[in-house]
Amino acid sequence: MAKLELKSVRKSFGGTTVIHGIDLVVEDGSFTVFVGPSGCGKSTLLRMIAGLEEVSSGEVHIDGQRCDHLLPSARGMAMVFQSYALYPHMNIYENLRFGLVCQKTPKAEVEPRIKRAAEILQISHLLDRKPAQLSGGQSQRVAIGRAIVKQPKAFLFDEPLSNLDAELRVKMRGEIVALHRRLKSTMVYVTHDQVEAMTMADTIVVLRNGRIEQVGSPAELYARPNNQFVAGFLGSPQMNMLAGLGLQSSEDRFSVSADGGRLRLQLARRAEATTGDLRCTLGIRPEHLVLAEGGALSVTVTGREFLGSETIVSGTLQSGESIRASLRGAIDIKLGESIAFDVDLAHIHVFDQDGNALDEVDEAATASAAQRVAGSLSPHHR
Repeated sequence: MAKLELKSVRKSFGGTTVIHGIDLVVEDGSFTVFVGPSGCGKSTLLRMIAGLEEVSSGEVHIDGQRCDHLLPSARGMAMVFQSYALYPHMNIYENLRFGLVCQKTPKAEVEPRIKRAAEILQISHLLDRKPAQLSGGQSQRVAIGRAIVKQPKAFLFDEPLSNLDAELRVKMRGEIVALHRRLKSTMVYVTHDQVEAMTMADTIVVLRNGRIEQVGSPAELYARPNNQFVAGFLGSPQMNMLAGLGLQSSEDRFSVSADGGRLRLQLARRAEATTGDLRCTLGIRPEHLVLAEGGALSVTVTGREFLGSETIVSGTLQSGESIRASLRGAIDIKLGESIAFDVDLAHIHVFDQDGNALDEVDEAATASAAQRVAGSLSPHHR
């Protein structure tokens, strides 16, 4: 196990900088996931930790010792790649043994290490086979086994499940998490799939354009995103973003409206907030919208997706903005129907013009000032 530290790490290719001075601590024994859209620099960052890419400036430390000047083989880490990179002319036993031979592992340790890794990954019966005789999931286990036998200080995973089908991805996610619990090793995992990040990580590092947007636990990032990018990236279906306007401010709070003034709420006033109009964005997750007759948001239904345990309803607000709601169970709603939603005030997010999160909603003040849509609306369906 090992603690990893990145200090002002930068990476440039020619005149193009792709990693902009990243500072990060990966705690000993943690399962840390780097997540972000394609091109954000997550794989490049992982490869710099492994030593497969040279650091342009900054330092990489493992267990308090600087290692960015060391060869990959001297850093005590093992990497599992997106392509399994198994040697096709060797059987599975030989694939697992090869790295140990290269490390000049004492002969007496080779067999016990291979046996232990094979038992952990349940591939003991595959040791005589060639890679071409394995399924995708079996090949991935072998690739992980090749890392385990090295007994590294840290495991580095670079999108290891992207070549698997959906069902096998879910199964392998569980197996990798179980492996982490069993080995108690430091693991750094790269993915563009926010579902993988949310379900596997102890700590998530959200990256964009070579910079860290936010670091925290899955629950923390989901409930309290620092900015609009993190809020929109994590969560499926994606968070609804509505144009808002700060109507007024007082000494301790200001009010915000959306959907043409039909939805209003109070926020604790930030010291730097202006006293005039403040354009902002309200973020509401689909699961925090509740069907309610006479609710704050009137919606014309434009789409419905039945997923068994939930129904995703798409619609248009009176302001013309699109909105999606995630409702439990099978909901009998017809296209073109008018329905209304109430909003769970505890879960509304407000972002300023730069996309940064503003202070929390004042639920009591909002509840007393909330406006309701006038007129008759269709009864809600349960």
